Amino acid sequence: MDLSTDYLGLKLKNPIVASSSPLTWELDKVLTLQDAGAAAIVMPSMFEEQIKNEQEQMDCFIHQQSLGHSEVENYHPSLIDYEEYLDKYTRRLQLFKKELDIPVIASLNGISNGGWVEYAHELQEAGADALELNVYYIASDPDESSNTVEQRYIDILTAVHQQVQIPVCVKLSSQFSSIIPLVKRLQQSGASGVSLFNRFYQPDIDLDSLNIVPSLKLSDSSSALLRIRWVAMLRQHVSMTLSITGGMHNAEDVLKGLLAGADVTCMCSALLDNGAEHISQTLQQVTQWMEEKEYLSVKQLKGSLSYAKAINPAAFERANYLEILDNYSYAAGVMV
Repeated sequence: MDLSTDYLGLKLKNPIVASSSPLTWELDKVLTLQDAGAAAIVMPSMFEEQIKNEQEQMDCFIHQQSLGHSEVENYHPSLIDYEEYLDKYTRRLQLFKKELDIPVIASLNGISNGGWVEYAHELQEAGADALELNVYYIASDPDESSNTVEQRYIDILTAVHQQVQIPVCVKLSSQFSSIIPLVKRLQQSGASGVSLFNRFYQPDIDLDSLNIVPSLKLSDSSSALLRIRWVAMLRQHVSMTLSITGGMHNAEDVLKGLLAGADVTCMCSALLDNGAEHISQTLQQVTQWMEEKEYLSVKQLKGSLSYAKAINPAAFERANYLEILDNYSYAAGVMV
């Protein structure tokens, strides 16, 4: 059975990638992921905001305290053992490249055009096999049009693509009015792939304190359905890598993603819940299913139920919605 697939121009041994999470930051954990069968890892995002904040704090607490008080210099903390966030990230990337046999994809979350380009170049120099642009942007300005929001993504990609030689993937949210034209524009602007979809963590309201509080909930398999639909719709329109991130929890999810047209499926929550060995179990189940259905390779399987190849492509659109409504039945005991 040939499970190999292509991801951002990289040849992977199988279609399961360990997505960005705490598991992809520590060396012992990424080695365990590799041993369990992960075909590549995506490191946690490097945040430009964190670099900026660190630099501002350093300037405030180290450099400005002695203004007008020269004797204070004798009491400054030593910086010999201090490691800046940017250096820590790039050194961790270099360590992973040295110790791992699988590709290492760096992830970047910027806030300025200059930051996107500068830090993308730093990650390339540190040895990243590819770069994921994690554009986590909430369009909250009432005067900002949808065209302006989409152009922001295109501009970021274009600026980075012109300055680096490694493959670049754009991690998108599902909150666009027209995803297919946007993804086509990203390919035309130099993207080697897109990752569908970013999860915007939702704030919650504490009814006791009346405060807005952060909320983090792991995904489940139901989250995969949105990604599967859009991969199936996109597959015929672009030639670049399509990866699914979000909702990939078991062999069924992985197989559905591949049948829809995904090149890779990225696991995060499932690994946090079940550990690295969950990858090997999933690969065994994927292989068993493919043997039963007489598929010889992932390449043969991939995209065979995409929109262009499905017997009933309308099921990916409105027809599915109408069919569900027509066949819905009330729970037992409910009076209508």
